[in-house]
Amino acid sequence: MSPRPSGPLAQVKALTFDVFGTVVDFRSSIIAEGRRLSALHGDAPVDWPAFADQWRAEYRPAMDRVTAGSETWINVDNIYRRALDMLIEKFGIDWLSEEELAEFNLIWHRLEPWGDSVLGLERLRKRFILATLSNGNVRLLVDLARHAKLPWDMVLSSELVRAYKPDRRMYQSAVDYLSLEPQEIMMVAAHQYDLRAAAELGFRTAFVMRPLEHGPEFQVDLTIDDDFDVVANDMVDLARQLGL
Repeated sequence: MSPRPSGPLAQVKALTFDVFGTVVDFRSSIIAEGRRLSALHGDAPVDWPAFADQWRAEYRPAMDRVTAGSETWINVDNIYRRALDMLIEKFGIDWLSEEELAEFNLIWHRLEPWGDSVLGLERLRKRFILATLSNGNVRLLVDLARHAKLPWDMVLSSELVRAYKPDRRMYQSAVDYLSLEPQEIMMVAAHQYDLRAAAELGFRTAFVMRPLEHGPEFQVDLTIDDDFDVVANDMVDLARQLGL
């Protein structure tokens, strides 16, 4: 066990987590589910890695349209279903029933955690309140926690404030619901924009590097911002650096 943090980090009482990509491995989970469906339908040929990448790529633009006010509020389940309907046509997938499509869209509720996530979170929970601070909707995050055995104390979701990160209202919701000051909360994410937005409100920040989030061929920005309070290789390393 490492020494407990001193200085400003000693004030931290709660950790809020980005979930998709930081805590769970969405890409591998979607690829595995797609291949399972192909096998059920006679090994129907689909480039599932490309499918997974394009499905995820539809996520940010849809949220940005909501943030810009060009589209009314829509939750992540519906964002992904719209994208799924577009992609099955693009990839020529005409062999899935409506029931199978609805279930396939729920793969986002059944993503697998990174190998270090549960162990690291369990260690961190010995001292800190753990909460999601995710763009996922509430039911998605609850189902994901149950499936992946993620030991959250609280689920904070974009659905509660009808705003998507990096909107300031998302980070303020953590302050309000946890009844803490911003400097008593540490945002944990594999995405630097998320950490910078949290820091603007006064949060402490922990950058967890996930170089394989988008697959082995994608170049993830792993440059280290000196303003981040902690830079960790994974959740277990984060726990170690926080004295657990």
